[in-house]
Amino acid sequence: MAKKVKKRKEIKRKLLHKYRLVILNENTFEEKISFKLSRLNVFVTGSLFMIGLIGLTILLIAFTPLREYIPGYSSTKLKKEATELTYKTDSLVRTLNYTNRYLDNIRMVLKGDIENSETNRDSLFQQFKLDPSSIDLTPIKEDSLLRAEVALEDKYNLFERNTDNRNLILFPPISGTVSMNYDAEKRHYAVDVVAPKDTPVKSVANGVVIFSEWTTETGYVIIIEHEGGLLSVYKHNGSLAKEQGSIVRAGEVIASVGNTGEFTTGPHLHFELWDNGNHLNPLDFIDFN
Repeated sequence: MAKKVKKRKEIKRKLLHKYRLVILNENTFEEKISFKLSRLNVFVTGSLFMIGLIGLTILLIAFTPLREYIPGYSSTKLKKEATELTYKTDSLVRTLNYTNRYLDNIRMVLKGDIENSETNRDSLFQQFKLDPSSIDLTPIKEDSLLRAEVALEDKYNLFERNTDNRNLILFPPISGTVSMNYDAEKRHYAVDVVAPKDTPVKSVANGVVIFSEWTTETGYVIIIEHEGGLLSVYKHNGSLAKEQGSIVRAGEVIASVGNTGEFTTGPHLHFELWDNGNHLNPLDFIDFN
């Protein structure tokens, strides 16, 4: 026990023992600076210095841009920007896919590469046919009341209801003789109208030019997109008066009759109508005479 006490006193004496640190001039041995130190003071001072240095380093890393230079560390701002870029990239990829699909449809319109549907329509609707003799068609009370209410409304209605969502009264692109009619079985989704060369070709309705270029097979081609997904296509033109992106009005000159392309047989206009990807017979809507 006495040895332990003596050892503790020895340690305490060593820690508190005073030392003098003197800085001398090497040539004259003149004393410049002197410090009284003890082992305990050196230990405490060194510990405080290390704690302060660690705290300063933490502050610099946490509250200054220096943290971005530490390997493996990423700031919240960088994560946010990376997330936004990911969303933008995903949107751009989706838009690019839609655009490519749209261009593929335009390319199919230009080439006329549309397969005929061989589905039997009668077989599709066969399952929905009902035998009238098996159904009780006697009007019920609610049906009679509804009929009377509708009849009363129509009786005093001064305005005509518009039952057609799109007005398909179109402006004739040119006047001439139809040399070849619309024939879906032969995959001729257009009418060929013969007219003198350089006859002005006009837009059938208001719209935007979405294609105006030269093609090897059909020469100068211009395609106009109208309201409601309606497309009008003009092929074998001699020249084009509108560029892609131009806004045109019904009856405005967009091209001239020509004889361009490998598939042409003389000066004429090859005219097509498409409704949301479905080919239409132009003679059902336009009189070319």
